[in-house]
Amino acid sequence: MVGSIFSSDSWHNVTFVASEIRNPKRNVGLSLALGTVMVTILYILTNIMYTGILSLNDMAHADKDRVAVSVSQVIFGSSGTVIIALMIMVSTFGCNNGLIMAGARVYYSMAKDGLFFKKVGALNRNSVPAFGLWIQCLVASLWCLSGRYGDLLDMISFVVVMFYMLTIGGIFILRKKRPDIERPYKAFGYPILPLIYIIMGLAFCVLLILYKPRFTWPGLIITLIGIPVYFVIGKFKNNKHEN
Repeated sequence: MVGSIFSSDSWHNVTFVASEIRNPKRNVGLSLALGTVMVTILYILTNIMYTGILSLNDMAHADKDRVAVSVSQVIFGSSGTVIIALMIMVSTFGCNNGLIMAGARVYYSMAKDGLFFKKVGALNRNSVPAFGLWIQCLVASLWCLSGRYGDLLDMISFVVVMFYMLTIGGIFILRKKRPDIERPYKAFGYPILPLIYIIMGLAFCVLLILYKPRFTWPGLIITLIGIPVYFVIGKFKNNKHEN
């Protein structure tokens, strides 16, 4: 489940740049829906191709679990490894382009809300959050040096799903505390579908803690540290306004 969740992650990154999208009320929801459907179809077609070329036993015992490489070697012969490596590079560059552009906007928005360094909330002459990009570069580099890809996958997937649950839980809180505010985006299937997602996400996180505690506990601890930091920053802001 970790791999499948991570492979579908970042479907929501368009929301990070929602303030810069034309007609966001229409286009944000449309891009989320179309992006999710297109990626799902591509993954289904890819797996159909895998099962049509390799047997289930061959996929289960693929060298270093690299099923795509095994498939490409059957199709293209000995040059298959090089071909799949080039395809992965192209895919990675495209993925990074979206992640880098959207991710820096998170730091920028935090700074604008007074929850991060003020300097990060500034744009350069090209209307780009340059300081946010540099901070993102530093954080990403540290994560890359922290361990193996699979270990990082377990920890990040756990944290990502946990934040998804918190975000979706916010729907229930807002419906209760602020029932009269304008809602340009509708929660489809509310309250059943959001509740089902939270339950499934909670089960996923619990299973990761039970079966892979070595990598999920650090992610949980890092996330929990953010709670007192948030309140300390909030208290500092209040004292600053009072003065």
